[in-house]
Amino acid sequence: MLIVKEQKKSIDEQINGIPIVEEYADVFPKEVLGFPPSREMDFAIELMPGTGLVCVAPYRMTLAELAELKKHIEDLLEKKFIRPSVSPWGAPVLLVKKKDGSSRLCGITGSLIKSLSRIGTRCQELMIC
Repeated sequence: MLIVKEQKKSIDEQINGIPIVEEYADVFPKEVLGFPPSREMDFAIELMPGTGLVCVAPYRMTLAELAELKKHIEDLLEKKFIRPSVSPWGAPVLLVKKKDGSSRLCGITGSLIKSLSRIGTRCQELMIC
């Protein structure tokens, strides 16, 4: 019996060989320490007049998928890539199976982007949504 365990590549191993990253290596921080500190004025996106929140029914998930989603969210919170929010906005997500059997968290932002003012207009004009 032969068991082969694939080792997960480190971040450094994953980005080696990417020309733009190697060319501008001095611009990228060695570690991301989290979000920048709060400023006098926080960032905000103005909505187009007459628009409101996008209401969409949540996707159904099995208990196993829900546990996997919670694991992804905890991992992102731990890495400080996301943070808890009380915003009325949210984006639906899906778990997509990878070839190795694990899952990838994918955001579905099309309907959310269409409701935003400048970003949505520009995206629709460029047809990238």
